[in-house]
Amino acid sequence: MLTATQPSIRHLRSLSAHGFHHVAYGLWGDPSALAPVTFCVHGLTRSGRDFDVLAERLAEDGGAVYCPDVVGRGRSDWLPSADAYGYPQYMTDMVMAIARSGAEQVDWVGTSMGGLIGLMLAAQPKSPIRRLVINDVGPFVSASALRRLADYVGKDPHFADFEEAMAYIRAVHSPFGPLSDMEWRHLTEHSLRADPGGGYRLAYDPAIAAPLADPEKIEDMVLWPLWDAITCPVLLLRGAESDLLTRETALEMARRGPKAELVEFDSVGHAPALMNPDQVETVRQWLQQDRGARA
Repeated sequence: MLTATQPSIRHLRSLSAHGFHHVAYGLWGDPSALAPVTFCVHGLTRSGRDFDVLAERLAEDGGAVYCPDVVGRGRSDWLPSADAYGYPQYMTDMVMAIARSGAEQVDWVGTSMGGLIGLMLAAQPKSPIRRLVINDVGPFVSASALRRLADYVGKDPHFADFEEAMAYIRAVHSPFGPLSDMEWRHLTEHSLRADPGGGYRLAYDPAIAAPLADPEKIEDMVLWPLWDAITCPVLLLRGAESDLLTRETALEMARRGPKAELVEFDSVGHAPALMNPDQVETVRQWLQQDRGARA
C-alpha cells in the first residue's frame, strides 16, 4: 500500500442538462476541523486517487483534503451524452463539492485539466479559491500539444490482466517522471475498471474525448484574459520536459496577472506526479505559508 491510511470515499449529487449525476470524492482528514480545506483535482483521464500521497501529507497538518473524480472518470457517473462533458459542467460540479465542504475559502491543487478548472474558478469575482497551485498547464496550450493528447484520450483498450494494463499506463504516462514500481502499481490500480467479459478497461468514459475527436479542428487554447483576472497567490509547477506547458508560457505566467511563483522539476514532462517527497513538500510548504495565521 502506497500510503499508511486510505481516503473515505463519498458521493454528492450535481446537475447537468441531462439530470442529476453522482460525483465521487476521496476525503482525507477531518472535515469538521476549523482548519484550511484543500481540493486536489486531477488531469484529463485520471482520478482523485492520483493525489493519495500528497493528500495524506496535507491532512497530517490538519483540516480536510477533498480529491474528487471529475464526472466521467473514476467512481463518478458517466454522462449520457458526449456533448455534456466540458469545463462549464466540471466547474458546476466542483462548486457543488466546495459547497459540500462548507468552507468559505479553499486551497486548490490542480493537475492539467484540474489546473484549468482551478484557473477558471479563481478568475471569477468573489472566488472561494484562496491559494492556487497549477500543475503543468497554463492559459496557452498549443494545438500540437492537444493533438498529442488526442492520440490516446478516448481510446478504449482492453487488457487481459493487470500486468498488461500497468505496462500501458507506464508507457502512456511516462512523462510523469521516474516513479517506483509501487507508485506505478498504485496509479494503474486506480486507472482501471473491471470488464464484465473479463480483464480490464480504463476507468473513464471514452466520450470525454469528444472535443478532441477531429484533429483538424483542434486549435490553440488561449485563456490569458482569465489568467489576468486572478488575484490570489499562485504556485506554478512545471515538468522541465513538458510539451503542454512550455517554458515560454510559464515565464509569461510569472510576469503577468497574479505573477505566479514558478518551480520546475527536472527529468519530468507532463505532468509531475506529485508523489516524490520533493514535489510533495514543495506544494505543502507553499500552502502552509500563512495557514498558521488562519488556524
